[in-house]
Amino acid sequence: MMSYEYDQASLPDLLPLYYRRLFPFSQYFRWLNYGGVTKNYFQNREFSFTLKDDIYVRYQCFNNQSELEKELQKMNPYKIDIGAVYSHRPSQHNTVKSGTFQALEKELVFDIDMTDYDDVRNCCSAAEICSKCWTLMTIAIRILDRALKEDFGFKHCLWVYSGRRGVHCWVCDEAARKLSQSARAAVAEYLSAVKGGEEAIKKVQLSDPIHPFIKESLKVLEHYFEDYALVNQDILGSKESIDKVLALLPEDILFKGSPLDLLQNDFLKVKTAAQRWECLKKRVHQMQGSLKKGVYGDWDIMFQYCYPRLDTNVSKGVNHLLKSPFSVHPKTGRVSVPIDLKLLDEFDPFAVPTISLICQELDKALEGDEEANDKENEGELEQKRRVRDYKKTSLAKYVKVFEQFVEKMEQSWKGELLKKSDQQKDF
Repeated sequence: MMSYEYDQASLPDLLPLYYRRLFPFSQYFRWLNYGGVTKNYFQNREFSFTLKDDIYVRYQCFNNQSELEKELQKMNPYKIDIGAVYSHRPSQHNTVKSGTFQALEKELVFDIDMTDYDDVRNCCSAAEICSKCWTLMTIAIRILDRALKEDFGFKHCLWVYSGRRGVHCWVCDEAARKLSQSARAAVAEYLSAVKGGEEAIKKVQLSDPIHPFIKESLKVLEHYFEDYALVNQDILGSKESIDKVLALLPEDILFKGSPLDLLQNDFLKVKTAAQRWECLKKRVHQMQGSLKKGVYGDWDIMFQYCYPRLDTNVSKGVNHLLKSPFSVHPKTGRVSVPIDLKLLDEFDPFAVPTISLICQELDKALEGDEEANDKENEGELEQKRRVRDYKKTSLAKYVKVFEQFVEKMEQSWKGELLKKSDQQKDF
């Protein structure tokens, strides 16, 4: 069975096997426990489950990995969301004194959804994606990951495919988890360049002085722009699409000698979209020389067509829920898997395994192991299964990416624990 043969009706039968044999509970708990540096950190974390028929269960919490495992295997949720770490156990939210139950910490998170790019992609719309427009997600990760690490100094950024049409980022540094709502809003604002609702035609307006962050982002856009916008989306291929692009030029340029007619004439003389783009840049730069202030018409266009579009409300709220890594998307069946940034350009959302595929892979592997299994007692067998089962499937390489991420974080946790230990000795 190939991944595209996933049948949504089979999900209730597949989820019990997935949570019993394939979900990476050990790495998952190590991630959210953060080394146990802060008391009750994991215990005060909210989990939310979406069950069959859209039954929504919030304020779930667990004492340890074993409790989490048992509850997931009992409820078999269609979707898992992760929330904040609260002042009290989330299950007590209705019993504690009014006003005292508060969200204290959560990872700084980002949600980038392909539907927010519908005005700049011609290949797909709504929940549909293809290899032509997936480049937008690659660009978003490149720009935001660099900024989060180099501009803000964060080290632990986990990028995760949503399972359908977008990506999520979990910034897990202690400093990021402790950010206030206003600080989160400030980070989101810093990273936002595309602004205005659906009705806004021009969503980007760059001006002097150009911020270093914009210059760094431009390097990424320049790398991908021709292939994405000019070739795959053919934004200069028809009169309608050309008019749409020219409408983004700054008014300073449009009304100073009106280069529109000149551009249209230029476009008639050349054949390819790349040549038309060069004509546009040439005309824009000619006009820039006669203006007192910097105007960046070609850059504005590149940013509008390719720059990441953030759902800033997701990033601002400390108590905002976000879909968990390794949750299964009910409609596509694909697992929400971590993305290896070393292989970012090769990441293919359609190659991400579905739950039906990995369950079948596990069944085949177990059939081959039956003879060897007969020679071992049940206790040894169960212990081996817990360690090895996901490794027998296409999920293995994604769990490995997650494991490596957690291991890097654990190095910083160990340093924190040693520091606390030394402080206690001194005391």
